Amino acid sequence: QVRVTESGGGVVQAGGSLRLSCAASGISIRLGTSAVGWYRQAPGKQRELVATISSTGITNYADSMKGRFTISRDNAKNTVVLQMNSLKPEDTAVYFCRRFNGDYWGQGTQVTVSS
Repeated sequence: QVRVTESGGGVVQAGGSLRLSCAASGISIRLGTSAVGWYRQAPGKQRELVATISSTGITNYADSMKGRFTISRDNAKNTVVLQMNSLKPEDTAVYFCRRFNGDYWGQGTQVTVSS
């Protein structure tokens, strides 16, 4: 069974950091397999793209996340990590992981940034 699971969310003060993990089971998200993306959805808003990492390791970020967020792979653990620094209240949302090949999504992890 294929599963994509996010973890690492929580409550943090503005200016703080969180590290989200996207773990895959039953399928690989290692280098060379598929692009992986992080998305987020705030209450009352549409889901938006946060960052992607291609199958070859090329990364891209939404403009508002550049310089604050970093997406990376841990091939040994079959995970993709989103390191989030300098968090702002407007970063509050449910964060989702997506494996592009096959369009697999996780259930999301809540991130709340207090002012």
